[in-house]
Amino acid sequence: MSLRIATILFALHCLLTACNAYTCEVIPGSLVQIDVGNGQVMGVNKEDNIFTLYESTWTQINGKLKHVTVGQAGIWGVNSANNIFKLAAGSWVQVPGLLKQIDAGGDQFVAGCNDDDLPFCLTVGYMGANSPVSWTRYPGKLKYYSCGPYSCWGINSRHQIFMRKGVDSLHCQGVGDWQRIAGSLSMIEVGGDGSVYGVNSAGNVFRRDSTSPCNPEGDKWTLINIHNGQVKHVSYDMDHLWIILKDDTIYNCKV
Repeated sequence: MSLRIATILFALHCLLTACNAYTCEVIPGSLVQIDVGNGQVMGVNKEDNIFTLYESTWTQINGKLKHVTVGQAGIWGVNSANNIFKLAAGSWVQVPGLLKQIDAGGDQFVAGCNDDDLPFCLTVGYMGANSPVSWTRYPGKLKYYSCGPYSCWGINSRHQIFMRKGVDSLHCQGVGDWQRIAGSLSMIEVGGDGSVYGVNSAGNVFRRDSTSPCNPEGDKWTLINIHNGQVKHVSYDMDHLWIILKDDTIYNCKV
């Protein structure tokens, strides 16, 4: 089957299996990117200001980041110059290296991509300015990268989807080769339980069904019928799907 036919079938399947079992609540505020993990919600606005949500109130955190992430590996971020930071003992500590996007959802490791779409990972252990840092280069090219407890997923510049399994706290590179997954997405996020959600270039949200440690690639995509054509970013944690619309409006959707 050609990639073009597979992509068309992917879109038709999702349109026919739209899911409406999500109850969404608008959250006051305005963000361009959001990330959730370990029960914590983090985000940044268009001025690169950093926020975390306590109950229903956003609290600003010192510093400037264009992308922030929270997960098993802690709280990390990258700024407009692609410098990498980790929140350690209440302060942002710069980490050697350059990334344009970063994800802390792996099992004690972080992953991300640089300006050349080269993917990297780092096993956590970095807690201060004198800690050793050794980024491991993944094969291939990705513009967006996200990991969970047993798999990593990525999107390349052509919006093609890839998955790598066998990741854990000791093997952030995973095992085997990248597996091509049918479909087309512009960004993707893996939740702390291994759930996979993504957004396509048309602004629609999709969920990868039946992912598990024994079947990390899952079996199909389902269209999540919420704010179709308006979404630009998603993140999932503990039965809550957080979405950012193209106008920077924030929604918390209970699964």
